[in-house]
Amino acid sequence: MFTINIYLKFALIAVGLIGGTALWATLGVWYGIWFVLLGLAMLATYLLLGTVQSAALLMQAADFEGADQRLNLTLKPEWLYATNRAYFYMIKGSVALAQKDMEAGERWLKKAEEVDVPTDNEKAMLQLQLANIAASKGRWKQAEHHFRVAKQCKITEPNIKEQFKQFEKAFQNRGAAQQASRMGGMRPGGKRRRPKMR
Repeated sequence: MFTINIYLKFALIAVGLIGGTALWATLGVWYGIWFVLLGLAMLATYLLLGTVQSAALLMQAADFEGADQRLNLTLKPEWLYATNRAYFYMIKGSVALAQKDMEAGERWLKKAEEVDVPTDNEKAMLQLQLANIAASKGRWKQAEHHFRVAKQCKITEPNIKEQFKQFEKAFQNRGAAQQASRMGGMRPGGKRRRPKMR
């Protein structure tokens, strides 16, 4: 997808609005109107789309700090188009998790969940991230809830499918460990082993 560098976009907004207004005032409407319209179009895309797309590219390159700095150039996340707003919160959450800040990561991902993530792959990835956070904090019922929601999504990306399988194994291992701890040294017949008499 075509992306304009954010700093170039800022320059085009300034040139379009300031330069266009100056031309309008000195030479007439028809000289300045096109620059003003260009500036307004760039401003609208900046306000509605933010810096999410370029931040996502930095995130893919594992430049977490760069992705976070790029997102911080977004003026008002609340003004973003719904899809971009959801991605904004998801990237923020993923950056926080990569930096080992579980609390901030969970907070941002829950904000993304409120917006409603657009595709099933992203929904599943979001729910798996929330399930991982809940499991790491020992909140297994909450983790199971997020896992069930993820399971309802139609996952097509192999990477997410693999994460899904790993999480399913973690649940199975936890279930086996719980069952073993409940048995606690009981024999299959149900009788406790007696210590050997000396």
